[in-house]
Amino acid sequence: MKIGNIDLGYRPVMLAPMEDVTDQAFRLLCKEFGASMVYSEFVSADALIRSIDRSLQKIKISSDERPAAVQIYGRDVESMTEAAKIIEREAHPDVLDINWGCPVKKIAKKGCGSGMLQNIPLLLQITKAVVEAVNIPVTVKTRLGWDNDHKIIVELAEQLQDVGIKALTIHGRTRSQMYTGNADWTLIGEVKNNPRMYIPIIGNGDIDSGEKAKEYFDKYGVDGIMVGRATFGRPWIFKEIRNYIDNPSNSVTSSLECEMGADFTSWAISILKRQVLDSVRYSTHGETGGIIHVRRHLASSPIFKGIPNFRQTRIQILRATTIEELFVLLDEASHILSASY
Repeated sequence: MKIGNIDLGYRPVMLAPMEDVTDQAFRLLCKEFGASMVYSEFVSADALIRSIDRSLQKIKISSDERPAAVQIYGRDVESMTEAAKIIEREAHPDVLDINWGCPVKKIAKKGCGSGMLQNIPLLLQITKAVVEAVNIPVTVKTRLGWDNDHKIIVELAEQLQDVGIKALTIHGRTRSQMYTGNADWTLIGEVKNNPRMYIPIIGNGDIDSGEKAKEYFDKYGVDGIMVGRATFGRPWIFKEIRNYIDNPSNSVTSSLECEMGADFTSWAISILKRQVLDSVRYSTHGETGGIIHVRRHLASSPIFKGIPNFRQTRIQILRATTIEELFVLLDEASHILSASY
């Protein structure tokens, strides 16, 4: 699969852009485990133009994480095109992605993110202007539509292609669904199989294993897959998915836990500890800032599902403010899990 001249290889699996999640430290870790491309947290066009420090930090990309995309959101032509030029000039990303899919109320009610799905003419006008404003490939991430009665993605995909985007990522939910229910990939498959579509189509929503990734590649014919919430506390999911896609025989499992057996727990805890240290190291707000950013990852890690009454430990993780506190909690969890083997 290619986005412009960027070759992402066979059946690429990408890290989805997620606010307060996909900072540089996490992107680098996911890249190391096999993510084909990584995306920044979304960046406000207005904040970039005002040179807000946090937004300028978000667009920084290191050579080790490439190919990498910076995602932008906004609601008018002038600010979006100006911010796009700033990103191209300052960050030199491989791809510039436009967010027309964020369902969060404070974003959508301003007409940004998925809010723009209620004003398709302006959405297309802004997208076209951004495409023409920069020399790097421009892509879009969006949803099926505003609600169940307005699933417009099949027509919208053609319109976006016509204004010049180089790839389209579709999350298989409407804005009204937020993150509830199951992602519906049928319309994603319909977009991909539309004979008038020629740009790559990337599917997003509920991918949490190598088996499911391969199944959806086969069933819906998408060019790429994007993984979001399933990466929380599990950056190695990209290795698991790649293992299964590249070696789909019955003799190969995509689960590192099954493959590694008793060694998995100590290995996974070591990766989570490294994630803590990296988050602190890359944080512009010191140890506390790095801990606040990373602790939600740890609290959501699937490796802790086997711990009885984990709720209290989860609360302690979410309240921790130092590396030492988190490491003590991780070690305690590791001992419990290791004893269960």
